[in-house]
Amino acid sequence: MTLSDPSLALQKASRLRLIASPELMALVQADHVMDANGRPEIMPAVYIGEGSTTFRRWDATTYATLHVWFAEPGLAQCKEAVSAIVAALRIDAQANGVLPIDGFTVYDMQATQTRYLRDPHGSFSHGVVTVAAIVKAT
Repeated sequence: MTLSDPSLALQKASRLRLIASPELMALVQADHVMDANGRPEIMPAVYIGEGSTTFRRWDATTYATLHVWFAEPGLAQCKEAVSAIVAALRIDAQANGVLPIDGFTVYDMQATQTRYLRDPHGSFSHGVVTVAAIVKAT
């Protein structure tokens, strides 16, 4: 296993998969899928946020957190976008083959948790998607 952290490579590959998703692009513009902090000025938006990695001897599990934002009084559009994200980021090497990313190969990737949060003032919806990927250095 290389000493580099695969979380940045996963972030880049995740963005490419998200902007290639017609279901997600029907809801969010491609230039609104980015690495950024805070509540977006322009909505809807998907922020590819925090990450972490657990290293093992031969592989690693790297995690990414995505934040989905909509200006809406409920959660319907946010939940549709999260569903599209969950589908777009699913990798199963046995069913579909591996995903090569910068310096690593992804063998398995899937959403491990989704959460939906309401804005206290009712103006925004906020979805949080946690994704885990099992990777090996190339």
